[in-house]
Amino acid sequence: MSPAPNDALAAAQERYAAERAKRIRNHGLSQYVVLEDEHEGFDRDPWANSPREEAPVFAETDVVILGGGFSGMFTAIGLAKRGVTNFRIIEKGADFGGTWYWNRYPGCRCDVESYIYMPLLEETGYMPTERYTRASEIFEHCQRIGQQFKLYPHALFQTEVDTATWLEDEHRWRIITSQGDEIRCRFFVTAGGILNKAKLPAIAGIEQYKGTTFHTARWNYGYTGGGPTEPMTNLADKRVGIVGTGATAVQLVPELARDAKELLVFQRTPSPIAARGNGPTDVEWFNSLEPGWQRDRTRNFTAAVTGEQPEVNLVEDAWTDVMWDNTQRPAASPEDQRALDQLDFDVMQQLRDRVDAEVNDPATAESLKPWYAKYCKRVCFHDDYLATFNEPNVHLIDTDGVGVTEIGRQGPIVGDTEYPVDVLIFASGFEVTTGLVRRLGFDPVGRDGLALSERWSDGPHTLHGIMTAGFPNLLVLGTAQASAASNFVHFLSESSAHIAAVIARCQDDGIIEIETNPDAEDEWLYFLWGKAGEAGSYSSTCTPGYMNAEGEATRATARSVVHPGNVAHYSVLVADWLATPELPGVTVTK
Repeated sequence: MSPAPNDALAAAQERYAAERAKRIRNHGLSQYVVLEDEHEGFDRDPWANSPREEAPVFAETDVVILGGGFSGMFTAIGLAKRGVTNFRIIEKGADFGGTWYWNRYPGCRCDVESYIYMPLLEETGYMPTERYTRASEIFEHCQRIGQQFKLYPHALFQTEVDTATWLEDEHRWRIITSQGDEIRCRFFVTAGGILNKAKLPAIAGIEQYKGTTFHTARWNYGYTGGGPTEPMTNLADKRVGIVGTGATAVQLVPELARDAKELLVFQRTPSPIAARGNGPTDVEWFNSLEPGWQRDRTRNFTAAVTGEQPEVNLVEDAWTDVMWDNTQRPAASPEDQRALDQLDFDVMQQLRDRVDAEVNDPATAESLKPWYAKYCKRVCFHDDYLATFNEPNVHLIDTDGVGVTEIGRQGPIVGDTEYPVDVLIFASGFEVTTGLVRRLGFDPVGRDGLALSERWSDGPHTLHGIMTAGFPNLLVLGTAQASAASNFVHFLSESSAHIAAVIARCQDDGIIEIETNPDAEDEWLYFLWGKAGEAGSYSSTCTPGYMNAEGEATRATARSVVHPGNVAHYSVLVADWLATPELPGVTVTK
């Protein structure tokens, strides 16, 4: 006899708590290391064919934008549309693209529908080839955008910021770069994104491993052979290990299984895997779309995955199915809370049942089941990942929540067993919730010599997640104290448009400096905490991951709260603020 639904829910919640307890680490975010010093090799750019050719640039400009991914490009395009054309873009990679410049591993795709993820489709006249398109196609689209909107002449590629210092007497930022450039600008925009700094687990013995190793964001085709869409022929006689089972590994594992002699997948926590349902674009349908369709479809998707349940679901994919009910909203009563918990459980149980349907070996299937609530980790989508574990050359090494804690000369050590591998690949993702200064790689110095790391020693202090007291004309494009979205490009497009509008307003009104004040920052933080409602309590029950700062409960992580729900509501809020004559919460100097 099957247990009653409430009994199954209670049993699942007990299991959630037990699985979480296995994975809690005292060192939280510090379990990952920065890719520098002895780990510098992991950060080498495999795609740059030669060093930067331009001589050092010494220039005065209105705006410097740090980052050449979507957020940086959006900001530049927004500035140009508003008549601000004197700007520079500083980008570490050798081309535009950001995440899509770096991530070229086999099988890499976006997990959000291309018709709403790939921006400016109407403006460029481009039709994606598939519903969920390959990374290489997205990268090419980034180049297309750079060319069509004439961004290349503004860019300094293969360049990083070394220092950024506010010059009080000049009302300008002085930017010194790794290439010897010195650029002075009125406004400095950090648009580095949240998927730009690869992270590496701090595993003991990693330096003594004698095989080949690399991070998925710096794929080594010289070793594997092949390319993003071509078989990795050099792996035919190789035993391959991959550390990680998140969104990257979910796409990569089937590709490695196809080409490698043997594949060992080292897992700490399984991901929830829903169906993807990819296919070629219906040309007739695409050509029938009315002007403004991409904006409407994008907004409709965001409403659907934030629990607003629009009357018409334009996208109708697994994302909108899984996220249709907002189960972390504040409950109206104990009965309502039980109903929310049941809805959450039902979704996750469907995903666990899918594992049983796809994976033949019961023990392997059990290890691949996600035992946590649905907002704890980003849901992944793939039609082949689970079934890959039925292949005889694929072995799941489940660490039962411990993770790989040691690496020997031959390979990872789990328990008392060392697993020899010829190549060890880290699919360990990116730094998402670490401090801004760490992700930037430099420490901006503001008014009176104050370093941002000092000002933010206990976490972010901002107005709208964008401006911070003591740092005039510094505009931050990021999620902390701002907003976020499952379709991250939606958030980036909205936020970058706002930042461009702020700069244009300053230019039009003759504003030399714009700076928020500490009281306004505090009001904004308390407003966010009030809006967050039950999300914090929900997150505290989750198994550790990047979405809850690896379970780290500190003042800094508490201050990194985001405006919850639909990013459109955040966008309206900041737009209304910008439309006011007095710009409350900031001091302007003319």
